[in-house]
Amino acid sequence: MGPGSSLACAITLNSALTPEQQRLYQDPLVIQRLLRDARTIAIVGLSADPQRASWFVASYLQKEGYRIIPVNPRATEILGEKCYPDLTRIPEPVDLVDVFRPAAECFAVAEQAVAIRAKALWLQLKLLNLPAAELAARAGLQVVLDRCVKMEHGRYFGRLHWGGMNTEIISARKARLI
Repeated sequence: MGPGSSLACAITLNSALTPEQQRLYQDPLVIQRLLRDARTIAIVGLSADPQRASWFVASYLQKEGYRIIPVNPRATEILGEKCYPDLTRIPEPVDLVDVFRPAAECFAVAEQAVAIRAKALWLQLKLLNLPAAELAARAGLQVVLDRCVKMEHGRYFGRLHWGGMNTEIISARKARLI
């Protein structure tokens, strides 16, 4: 694809990463493969508050058929799933570790993701911790930085509406421009 293609443009917009870092950590093919193949997603920093982005993302992923494992030391259950205080306490294999914690905490999360042999580490929007990404990548994990799992799922699997969510309204009427 040439530099003017939509795929190339998608890689270079809306990120604090350099173009080389975007190629490493925001590859659309890697993102699509992760979302297609992952079944179990541990969400580190999942909040019990439905007003928080982590809860919204987790509930969306759950409705899309993913198994969600909440990682929050201050909760016992979120979205009907047992919470674990950290990744190392999860008694089953994890495909994807999705992180909703401050960037300063991401290296420790990456170490745990490597320890449990997760297949991938995903740091949510605006989360940049290159040492964490490099550690995970050196250990063989796929790594995504500065992207939202829900938005990427919607983008590649047809569930993203103009407002960033699926309204579940189907209409043949042409939308009115304001």
